[in-house]
Amino acid sequence: MKRSNRIVWIGAIALGVIILLTLIAAPNNSKINNGSTYNRAPNGYGAWYAFMQQQGTTIERWQKPFSNLKTEKSPVTLLQIYSTLREPVLDNQERKWVEQGNTLVILGASRQVTAADFSTMQQSPFGDVKIETRRRDRKAKQQQVSLGDRFGAVVWEEKYDKGKAIFSTTRYLAANAYQDNLSNFQYLANLVTNKNKFVFVDEYIHGYKDADIRQSEGQGDLFSYFAKTPVLPILVQVGVLLLVLIWAQNRRFGKSVALDTPVVDNSQAYIQALAGVLQKAESSDFVLEMVGKEEQLQLQKALGLGQIPLERQTLLNRWVEKTGASAAELEAVLKLQSRKRRMSERELLSWLGKWQIVRRQL
Repeated sequence: MKRSNRIVWIGAIALGVIILLTLIAAPNNSKINNGSTYNRAPNGYGAWYAFMQQQGTTIERWQKPFSNLKTEKSPVTLLQIYSTLREPVLDNQERKWVEQGNTLVILGASRQVTAADFSTMQQSPFGDVKIETRRRDRKAKQQQVSLGDRFGAVVWEEKYDKGKAIFSTTRYLAANAYQDNLSNFQYLANLVTNKNKFVFVDEYIHGYKDADIRQSEGQGDLFSYFAKTPVLPILVQVGVLLLVLIWAQNRRFGKSVALDTPVVDNSQAYIQALAGVLQKAESSDFVLEMVGKEEQLQLQKALGLGQIPLERQTLLNRWVEKTGASAAELEAVLKLQSRKRRMSERELLSWLGKWQIVRRQL
């Protein structure tokens, strides 16, 4: 494969890995839609919103900051269905707005878990309302409780001058999952339409914004959108990678020189690897036995005695007859080999040296 093609392939693989990691590590914003009227899932409120429209209720999605409500004529009701539980305490801005005669309905008030059953049917003027939470407010007074039991309040209200705030410990009071419990839909409808007020459903807290709001918050252009998604980091990474590839393609100091691939001697490589294993295992007895047998066979072949292992005395007699040398040298290496004991590295090298002396005398 050419160098340029190799760089392109490496770059493509690296880019794929970067994109995959970016998408996996990207934050998951699906939870923000819990309670949204745009959400058709069981935890959404799309069915209840359609129910309210069919009833002829004056209802509208609010996709602006809470501070913009002051421009609306009072009294109105704002329904906030939180994706995560919030404390049932109004801040200064909310309190002032409620005191003007408006109603703030908050579904998803954080209260302590009690010993109540998770799923209960709470009595209301519209029939039994299905409640699935163990959270109860124990501080609410009896006259404030709209739904509750002996463990505390599930839905309660608090007065603020001309207006009031209504809290619910469950976020799913009339979620899509309760379409078969019409009492839930009717009960929430009564909470928000009391005294025929205009009803807003807060979608701003779920991330939905009107075009003018997005523009004022610097989210009107494409770059601003990309800046809040995983797409922008991907584009930056692609740009950096392209610059690296361009630099690599144009970095030339002369003609490319192909490197010679060394020829690998598989037999030698195998022998070296096996020797390394035997050395670590301190298996000198195995080396002594195997090398000794091979040396003896090579000696027999040189003496014209064939490849069948012979008795030591027969080999010694033939050695003396053929070389005229003393049998003591050969007998020493054969005797050491027959002991089959572990040897130190120095002893093993000495033994191999003696075999070299024997071979030279042939």
